[in-house]
Amino acid sequence: MNAADLAEAWTGRFGEEVTTEESFGGISVGVPVEMWVEALEFARDELGCDFFDWLTGVDEVDEGFAIVAHVYSLERRHHLLIRTRVPREAPVLPSAVGVFRGANWHERETHEMFGVVFEGHPNLIPLLLPDGFEGHPLRKEFVLAARVAKPWPGAKEPGESGHGAPSRRRVRPPGVPDGWGPNA
Repeated sequence: MNAADLAEAWTGRFGEEVTTEESFGGISVGVPVEMWVEALEFARDELGCDFFDWLTGVDEVDEGFAIVAHVYSLERRHHLLIRTRVPREAPVLPSAVGVFRGANWHERETHEMFGVVFEGHPNLIPLLLPDGFEGHPLRKEFVLAARVAKPWPGAKEPGESGHGAPSRRRVRPPGVPDGWGPNA
């Protein structure tokens, strides 16, 4: 199936509820949250997308979180990016594990890194971060303080290595308080 046929299949099935745009190797389809699972089932059952590749989140700040799944048809050789957007205040989305078992790990990671709750997920427990970790590190408001806590190992600016010309004033990542870090 080419991109035009794929777009026609989506609009024929869902009408104006979905948006489609051509992307490299296939199309991107935007669906409302309520149609997330139905859209994944349509891709699998009607469009032959039997290979689940990945699922992740994107922090779009004011617009909330975009959740994107990439699926592929091994037989027909076409790609689909299926995406939806959940609000920042209540990031909840139905789990895709019932459609693609491979979504299990990806939903756990997205839950941990962005705080998106996947309703109906069989085991939404921490996957990557240490016990007791607070926050969601891939949210844009999360303070990445690693460069403040430990100097970067490679010199990028003159004087950063501690040798030669004096360095510029050190800039802290947004949200890191004054007097925090090893040089406080």
